[in-house]
Amino acid sequence: MSMKIDTKTGTETEHAFAHPEARALASAPDRPLDRISLRDHIVTVEIGAFQVERGITQRLSFNIVVEVRHISDDLGDDVDLILSYDRVTEAIDLELAAERLNLLETLAERIAVRILAEPQAERVFVRIEKLDRGGGALGVEIVRSIEDIQGDGPVSHKALAPRVLYLSEEALASENLTGWIDQLSALHAPLLIVVPATSLLPDQALGLPSQHRIALLGMEQTAWTLAGRDARCFVVGSRTELDWAIKNGQVSVWAPTKFVLDVPEGPTDLIGDPVRLAQWFAAQLAACEVLVIGEDLPQGGSVPARGIQIAQARI
Repeated sequence: MSMKIDTKTGTETEHAFAHPEARALASAPDRPLDRISLRDHIVTVEIGAFQVERGITQRLSFNIVVEVRHISDDLGDDVDLILSYDRVTEAIDLELAAERLNLLETLAERIAVRILAEPQAERVFVRIEKLDRGGGALGVEIVRSIEDIQGDGPVSHKALAPRVLYLSEEALASENLTGWIDQLSALHAPLLIVVPATSLLPDQALGLPSQHRIALLGMEQTAWTLAGRDARCFVVGSRTELDWAIKNGQVSVWAPTKFVLDVPEGPTDLIGDPVRLAQWFAAQLAACEVLVIGEDLPQGGSVPARGIQIAQARI
């Protein structure tokens, strides 16, 4: 089979291994676009789907090209009128800080979407490579345009702020439980439920990582128990599942292990205090409110909170 030759920059093979700028040039639209690029930007971070990649950091190399539309106005040497390089590196930093990710593909997609949210951006090429896995650079490259994220895409879709409900053990056993879920699921805000761990506590002789996982898995056992009792409730664990649940108004019960352990510098000191962990979770999702049933409200917190007594039939 003959190889297609691109007279702009060479062969397809050359495009595949060259800087993304070469691919941008080779596939440029008829009308010329300006480009800004980021080359060999190195960040050290924890990432990866394998267990051996947890608890360690590795170097990622970022090469990004952004095609931007022409600005007809006189720039006047004003940095606020252009897409700054800082916005590109900021997109990388914000997505790395949001949560620990398993896949480079997910990271590349989120960075592309964030960059394309900038008014001037029209198309973006994102290449990310792991430099410390194996003998060479292992990576992924994606291309996204503004058309890819318009309509119902992640930039234009605005989800409602969710409401976080914490249910104590006593609340879970209450005859009012079904009524509380009825009332709250009928409201405008999507409902996310947080539950305590099962009564079995981890052996204190174990190391902290093991204690933390056992405590979080205890919360997940309770979550699955609630979901088994009430068909409206779905157990969700990943940020992607949570985002979908919020956008679609699903009643969800939080399985916290992945979310908590994947957040850089996560709240490990809160794992033994599920009410404060629920408060932290609400802040991460910019919730409109935290409702706590059957426990005292914790002090502080950036999300409005209120407590409900077990005897109250209505919220």
